[in-house]
Amino acid sequence: MSFKPATAKDRLILALDVPTVDEARTIISQTQGLIGTYKIGMQLQFAGGLALAEELAAEGHSIFLDVKLLDIDNTIASAVKNVAKMGVKFMTLHAYPKAMRAAVGALQEAGNKDLCLLGVTVLTSMDEADLKAAGYVGPIADLVVQRAAAAAETGMGGIVCSPVEAEKMRAAVGDKLAIITPGVRPSGSDAGDQKRIMTPADAIRAGSDYLVIGRPIVQASDRRAAAEAVLKEVEAAVS
Repeated sequence: MSFKPATAKDRLILALDVPTVDEARTIISQTQGLIGTYKIGMQLQFAGGLALAEELAAEGHSIFLDVKLLDIDNTIASAVKNVAKMGVKFMTLHAYPKAMRAAVGALQEAGNKDLCLLGVTVLTSMDEADLKAAGYVGPIADLVVQRAAAAAETGMGGIVCSPVEAEKMRAAVGDKLAIITPGVRPSGSDAGDQKRIMTPADAIRAGSDYLVIGRPIVQASDRRAAAEAVLKEVEAAVS
């Protein structure tokens, strides 16, 4: 099944990286109609975010559950089957072949064709020195390509990589996988702890299908204006 975005708005994924459900709901109300999908990551998951994900999905919102699963096959499979009941659109796991095979198999058993499983290749907060310290040899791009190829082979719906690798990923996997890129920063924004970043327009031109943006909108004094500015940049890039 293809998980390609239909409109410029659909390409935008807003990371609700906030400490409370109330604040998350405030952000949603302030950006309604400008964002395609809302992402609930670990910070919010441990503060009622899992229940919120189900509630928002039931309300008709597109939800990205960023759980980054990695465990033994049976645990991965059981978790995916439970997530498949929640009504969310995206969920992540680390792009290890065994984990991805277990996840894809479980999703097929659940009969859910609407959930897009995403393989996280290499976190955008990591650079070559971080990768070496973790025991990996070779350039980041090579490892990302390797994990993207494994994701395509196992039947995943998409991959998560930095926008810096998006062009190489598109060449490697074609249209088999949706490419989701965090580490997107509008011009003039603080990079924060992200190390491999691009602007929204450059990420789209490089081959990204979906852009994950958090702090440049969430921490803006006028969140709606910030979201509108990003959407206009994406619309210009896709047109």
